[in-house]
Amino acid sequence: MTRRVKRRQELELDIDKVAFGGKGIGYVDDYVVFVENTLPGDRVKVRVRKARKNYAEAYPLEILRPSPLRREAPCPHFGYCGGCKWQNVDYDRQLIFKKAHVEESLLHIGNVQPQVLHDPIPSREIFGYRNKMEFSFSDNRWLTPEELKNPELKKGYALGFHVPRHYDRILEVSECLLQSAVMNRVFTFSKEFFREAGAPVYNPHTKEGLLRYLVLRQSFARNEVMVNLVTTASIPEVMQKFAAGLSEHCPEVSSVFNAVNSRLAQIAQGEEYHLIRGKPNLVEQLGRFQFEISPESFFQTNSLQAETLYQVVEQFAEPQGKRIWDLYSGAGSIAIFLAAQAKEVLGFEIVENAVKDAYRNAELNKIDNCRFIAGDLRFQLEKHAQQPPEVLICDPPRAGMHKEVLKAIRALQPQRIVYVSCNPATMARDLIELTGDYQVVEVQPVDMFPHTYHIESVAKLIRK
Repeated sequence: MTRRVKRRQELELDIDKVAFGGKGIGYVDDYVVFVENTLPGDRVKVRVRKARKNYAEAYPLEILRPSPLRREAPCPHFGYCGGCKWQNVDYDRQLIFKKAHVEESLLHIGNVQPQVLHDPIPSREIFGYRNKMEFSFSDNRWLTPEELKNPELKKGYALGFHVPRHYDRILEVSECLLQSAVMNRVFTFSKEFFREAGAPVYNPHTKEGLLRYLVLRQSFARNEVMVNLVTTASIPEVMQKFAAGLSEHCPEVSSVFNAVNSRLAQIAQGEEYHLIRGKPNLVEQLGRFQFEISPESFFQTNSLQAETLYQVVEQFAEPQGKRIWDLYSGAGSIAIFLAAQAKEVLGFEIVENAVKDAYRNAELNKIDNCRFIAGDLRFQLEKHAQQPPEVLICDPPRAGMHKEVLKAIRALQPQRIVYVSCNPATMARDLIELTGDYQVVEVQPVDMFPHTYHIESVAKLIRK
C-alpha cells in the first residue's frame, strides 16, 4: 500500500538507481522519490521539496551510508555548479548508467526492443573536451557555505554558472575542467578584466546594465579561440581594450566579437554581431573535412567525439550511391560527411543562417552534390517528395520531432532511417510513430558529454 509523502517531510531512503536527469531514485513502499546529488547504494536522510500524486522530489540532508561507487570529484565546484552530475563516479560506471537510460527509455516509453543495443562508445577525452562554453555575468553572486565564512567576499560581481533552480544567481568559478587549459586562461583573464572595467552587469529584475554573457569557442584542430561578449548595447571602447588585453595575454585568441542582445530573453545570442578584432570564423576539422564556425553556428560540442558519431551515422546509412535527405541539417556537417559516397544529399534546416553556413562549408570541402533547403520541415518535405530519399537522416533538437514531420517521413517511405538523438526519451517517443513501418535494427549510444547524464544515440531503422 502506497504511503503518503508530504512536502518538507524528512525521510530515510536507500537509493536504488539513477534516473535520466542524474537524480537518484528511492522508494517509500511503491512510491517513487527522486533525490538530487545521490548515487545507487547511498543511504540518505532527505527532505521532500515537492510531492505529487505519483512521485516526489527531495534533496539530501545527510549521507547516512555512502555508496561504494562514490569517488572524490576533481572539481572544487562540484556539488554547487549544476553542470556535472557524475564527476564523483568512475567513468566506466557512468557509461553503464547511460546505457541503462537508453534501454529503459526505449522499452518503457516507446515499447521498442532493438535487435542490438550496443555498449556506449566512450568519449576520446573525459576532461577538456568542450569546444563551446557559456558563462553568465551577475551582480548577485551566490556564495558557497565555505565562502560565507570569508567576510571579505561580497555578493556582487560574478562570472560563472547558474546555480541550479536560481536563474538570477551565479556561482563564480576559478576554472571549468570540461574546457581546455587555453579556454580556462581566456576565461580567467576575461573575468578579471570586467571586474575592473566598471561596465555594469545586466540585472534581469531591473532590466538595467550591460554585461550579459561570455561565450568561448575553440578549434581543437588549430588551437584557436573565439571570444564573444554578449551585452545589451555596443561598447566599442571597452571592447577595444578587452581585445588588446586578450591579444597580449592569450595569443591563441583569433577573434573577438561583441554581440548585442537588447531583448528580455535570457539567451547568449545577439541581434547583431560586431567583429572587434581577428578573423570572422574558426575552422574545425572532423576527419578530412573542415568546417567554418561563426559566432551563431551550431556545431557538436565535443569536436573529437563528433567524428566518432558521424562515423556511426555513415556506417548505419550505407550511403554508397544513395539519394540521402538530412533533416535538421544545421551547418551541414553530417551531409558533408556523407556526400563523398552518396549520389546526392539534400539538407533541410529552419535557420537560414545555418543554411548559409552549410553552403559555405560544402564549398570549403569542394562538395558539389549537396543542396540545402531553408524552411519549416512540416511544409518543406512534401514540396520535395517527387524524388523521395532512399536514406533519411534526422538529428532533431532535444525536444524531438513534430508529429506532422513524422507523418511526412512515413509518407516518403525511405528504405532506411538513421535517427540521431541527444535525448533517449524523445527518441523513444518518436520511434513509436515509426515502428509500425520500420524495424529498429541497431542502437549505438555515443558518449559526447562525460560527467553529465546526457548521451547521444544513433538508431538504424529498416523498412519492413
